[in-house]
Formats: sequence, C-alpha cells, structure tokens
Amino acid sequence: MIKKVLIVSSNYYESISNNLLLGSTNTLKENKIQFDVLNAPGCFEIPFLIKKNINKYNGFISLGCIIKGDTYHFEVIANETSRKIMDLSVEFLKPIGFGILTCYDLNQAELRSNINKKNKGREAALACINLL
Repeated sequence: MIKKVLIVSSNYYESISNNLLLGSTNTLKENKIQFDVLNAPGCFEIPFLIKKNINKYNGFISLGCIIKGDTYHFEVIANETSRKIMDLSVEFLKPIGFGILTCYDLNQAELRSNINKKNKGREAALACINLL
C-alpha cells in the first residue's frame, strides 16, 4: 500500500516555516513517502485543515511557529493547537508529526528550524514515518 502524508504548514513566520517544510519534505522523499502540502494562515488553523482531510491521507505533519509576545495569547494558541492535534490523532488513529515550534524569540525559532542542524520539521516527519 502506498503511504501518503499531508503536511499542513502555518506560513505566519515564512522563513521559519520554509525551513521546517524543507526538513519534512526532504525526509519524506528520502523515505519514498508521497506527500501534499497545504498552507494555513496560522497554527490555530492547522487542526481544521487536518480534520478536513483526515480520510484522504495515512498520516499528517503539522508545522509552524508560535513566538511568545507580551500577552497570554501565546499560551492559548500553543496549548489549544497542540491539544486538538493530539485529539485528532487519537480519535482517528492517524499519526500526526508535531513540528510546531513554541519559542520565546525568533532566535530560538531560527535555531530549531535550521536545515543544517536539529530541524524540527525533519523530526516531525520521522515521527510520522515511524508510526506509519
């Protein structure tokens, strides 16, 4: 059976998401996994796009970046997005690699998305592949 994965990537922080996406797509290609990519305006919209496509794919990869600001907004978006992604994975028994960075500043995000270092997009793809 051919495995197919949907990558849902928030492009709010475009340079960060591009690096995460590159890490994921390179890893999927290396493992001969077919994939499609959908862009979300922000991380909060990722669960909606996964749910909308839940029956079309064997697995999913969520990518994005949430950076802490001066308000409680960071915690709400990070907590609710991760909670709903986990709910979808457990409810539909589909692996969802979690590559959403939650950082205190842009420097942390750049380090975690660096394609030549410990790219979290690659890690999310590997998690999804291992569960498939």
